[in-house]
Amino acid sequence: MNTKVDFKKTLKQLYNPPKGGFHLVEVPQMNFLILDGKGDPNSSLEYQQAIEALYSMSYGIKFALKPQGFDHIVPPLEGLWWMENMNEFNLANKDRWEWTMMIMQPEWVTIEWVEKVRQEAKKKKSNASLSNVRFELYSEGLVVQTLYTGAYEKEAPTIAEMHQFIKTNGYQTNGKHHEIYLGDPRKTSPERLQTILRQPIRTE
Repeated sequence: MNTKVDFKKTLKQLYNPPKGGFHLVEVPQMNFLILDGKGDPNSSLEYQQAIEALYSMSYGIKFALKPQGFDHIVPPLEGLWWMENMNEFNLANKDRWEWTMMIMQPEWVTIEWVEKVRQEAKKKKSNASLSNVRFELYSEGLVVQTLYTGAYEKEAPTIAEMHQFIKTNGYQTNGKHHEIYLGDPRKTSPERLQTILRQPIRTE
């Protein structure tokens, strides 16, 4: 029988961190399915299609590789968020937010399997985003992160605290704001959603 790999257990520091406080973590290079876009995630059709494409291919890969002796729980959805002018990055400007949505893929996933699953997914669903999914190595390095519980719209004070922590401890930000969604907003009330807030850093 195949052992199902749960990355919340095997990569606990990345996908199941302790509650409370800010923590320094070294994030290794990992492969991801990736899609870029722009717009309000609550209303953008492009965003909805991107999420559907990422999950469709991630589950397709999981089930395609299970007969080959590999089995895993699909990792959580992750997102990088930014704007060209970060001074304007706020809830009022959601329609101009830029994003990169990602789902991590186990080390045994190859580009050949990704392409095979992509073609199968295209036969089943009419989703233009399937053609744009990239399979790439993503390297983040040293980060500060915290486990946040609550509505996405109320993250700002915690993010501000995290940036103050970074500054106080002699670091500088070194990349895009990163979120990892441990809860499903379709099934969980906003105040109970859990999200890992992460910020890449470097020494000054």
